[in-house]
Amino acid sequence: MNAAVDPKPMSRATAILYAVGLPLVLVALVVVPAGRIGWGPGWIFVAVLVAAFGLSALLLARVNPMIYRARSRFQPGTKTWDLILLAVMLPALVLEIPIATLDAGRMGWSDVPLWLVVVGYLLFVGSVAVTTWAQAVNPFFEPGVRIQQERAQRVITSGPYRFVRHPGYVAAIAMFIAIPLALASWWALLPAALAIVLLVLRTRLEDRLLQAELSGYADYAGRTRYRLMPGIW
Repeated sequence: MNAAVDPKPMSRATAILYAVGLPLVLVALVVVPAGRIGWGPGWIFVAVLVAAFGLSALLLARVNPMIYRARSRFQPGTKTWDLILLAVMLPALVLEIPIATLDAGRMGWSDVPLWLVVVGYLLFVGSVAVTTWAQAVNPFFEPGVRIQQERAQRVITSGPYRFVRHPGYVAAIAMFIAIPLALASWWALLPAALAIVLLVLRTRLEDRLLQAELSGYADYAGRTRYRLMPGIW
């Protein structure tokens, strides 16, 4: 068995760019389509997002700090089909925010009841919590699909992996739905639907790869029957 090797880390310049640039991009995605800097629901969304991911980062820094290296970039060996899927799925996810803020903040196309907005925020916070839980127990939680032979990748069966084989994808689907609801936009569910379809396809392809090439995964899949939804799928 190969000795475990840390993934190539993010450079200092890139880390600074992420720390400064991503919040600014988020604010722009909310404020510019809404057409007004003082749109309250948009700032509530930004505050919840920053708080949720900030708390997640603090927790992971304590329990699994190596996850930042694992997720800092797409590592060599990432499957081509995965990069193609992500090239469509990630922009679809990002598009949810400006479409929602254009709708709810400027055009007023949608009439989403307040209770569904609350559900959206609960889904969002829950999705961040599940993702954090999965990352806390899985040091191989990378952004791209590959077999991490240089890190002696093994099957993870603890934490949320006791219930479904791909808890991170369960959380992602919840987040795709949560963003349009939290921002009170029906129209933003359209790119969300596209992202979900692609993510389900990605789950199927990744699961097939793991069963074929990762030692012990086929046995784990036999014990943990469901990929995404316990008792359903």
